[in-house]
Amino acid sequence: MLGDIAGLIAAIAFVLLVGALAVPLVKLGRVLDETTTSVRELTEHTVPILDEAATTVSSTNTQLERVDAITTSAAQITQNASALTSLFAATVGGPMIKVAAFSYGVRRALTGLRAGRRR
Repeated sequence: MLGDIAGLIAAIAFVLLVGALAVPLVKLGRVLDETTTSVRELTEHTVPILDEAATTVSSTNTQLERVDAITTSAAQITQNASALTSLFAATVGGPMIKVAAFSYGVRRALTGLRAGRRR
């Protein structure tokens, strides 16, 4: 009889121990369910953002290609303007300098003649 009571007390203690351990396990299960839900929601919100980012990067690449084309055109225009300036200076600049020097010399000579008449 004493052995039966000891067995009954041991069984009740075991049930209480299992019950005490079941509470944290149930809470852990709820935490895992909430984590699964959160990950699912995060995935649902992240996928459209990633798609939009990919679209934005693609659009940016297209714009950068256009800017590159514009920059190349501007560089060509600058080179053409430089070549035109050099050509103008070579063809017209030399004679213009000679005409300017000649007119300066004539003006100085006339000024010298006028100064000589006044004396």
